[in-house]
Amino acid sequence: MDSGRKFKVVKGDSLERVRTGAPENLPERFAHRALGMQASEIRSLFAVASRPEIVSLAGGMPNLSALPMQMMASVTEKLISENGAEALQYGNGQGHPRLREQICDVMALEGIRAHPDDVVVTTGSQQALDLISRIFIDPGDVVLVEAPSYVGALGTFKQYEASVVHINMDQDGLIPQALANAIKSIKASGRKIKFLYLIPNYQNPAGVLLPADRRTEILDIARREGIFIVEDNPYGLLGFEKPSPNAMRASDSENVIYLGTFSKTIAPGLRVGWALVPQSLKDKMVIASESSILCPSNFTQLVISNYLANQPWRDQITSFAKLYKERRDAALSALDKYFPKNATWTKPAGGFYIWITLPPEIDTNALMPKAIAAKVAYVPGTAFYADGFGSWSLRISYCYPTVERITEGIKSLAGVIKSEMEARQIN
Repeated sequence: MDSGRKFKVVKGDSLERVRTGAPENLPERFAHRALGMQASEIRSLFAVASRPEIVSLAGGMPNLSALPMQMMASVTEKLISENGAEALQYGNGQGHPRLREQICDVMALEGIRAHPDDVVVTTGSQQALDLISRIFIDPGDVVLVEAPSYVGALGTFKQYEASVVHINMDQDGLIPQALANAIKSIKASGRKIKFLYLIPNYQNPAGVLLPADRRTEILDIARREGIFIVEDNPYGLLGFEKPSPNAMRASDSENVIYLGTFSKTIAPGLRVGWALVPQSLKDKMVIASESSILCPSNFTQLVISNYLANQPWRDQITSFAKLYKERRDAALSALDKYFPKNATWTKPAGGFYIWITLPPEIDTNALMPKAIAAKVAYVPGTAFYADGFGSWSLRISYCYPTVERITEGIKSLAGVIKSEMEARQIN
């Protein structure tokens, strides 16, 4: 029976379903972890930000104008015509063996020496985050994250009922001493820390780059304290001036779980990412993945595999980095020209994002309707904290709009902020 609904007969033999509202006491039927599920602030912005008249500095959508679509069409056509029976069939739960070998070649660009047996292909790196959380987190366990941190990770940790503790950052990323102090305090309270999650390269949302000496210090702290590091690295190959330091996983194969993705260097719609895990965790990851999706898409894996085998993919990454650098430069120039002098912002050397800090009297959540009215969208800073902190901050993304639209949007946003400061008499 379809509880909570009724039907009426209409023309012919068809039935029209009439909605009568949610079933009675529906929330009482949910699992406990489902009660806290809610859309992220970024997702809720998409409906507004996607309107053509709005300059969206909100979502971090890769700009695919630099990706030769005819080339991708030929890769796909060749795959179907020559290997369609395999591409359209179920695949290996751990991921296609050839792609796992190629992923090791990609990671070698950041100093990682890995074996394909330790790679687990996932449906984007977001699924890898979910699998790691499912394996490690019991309700109430502590997960350490940067302050601010990636909204998608925060949502996953919340879903598994973790207690998220933010660790302070500065212009060079996570502060090692702040990490050591937090671990000491948490352990003294009797709580259990499961892992440290961080994005060392061109961090989302702050855009900062963790230098090599801090990476070493953080690795030493984590090893000493018996804490795994989950190193999320979507942007590491998208440096503008020089390569990023070697991945943390390059220095520690036993204590670092490394997450990668092709969403930023090829295309997000293919939904192919991976986790490089210590050998001791591989079986658990594969079992968790198989119970979730059975196997990652053979088709999209083989599209990427054929692309990596037959196309100049390193040159393509260089093209993407050049495109994003032009947009970063336009964003920084517009901020310098139009924003109030008592605002500060990061100056990313790669990636997609700039983090802006305003006077504490400004609430960027409350300011959003005025920004939308001025035809510009951003993400309020509170989206990147588990505890509602950061109301005077915001993130802008320069990756998708044109240079002209970036300048237009930042100019409009500056006008909204200046008007708010005048109304509040902030000098």
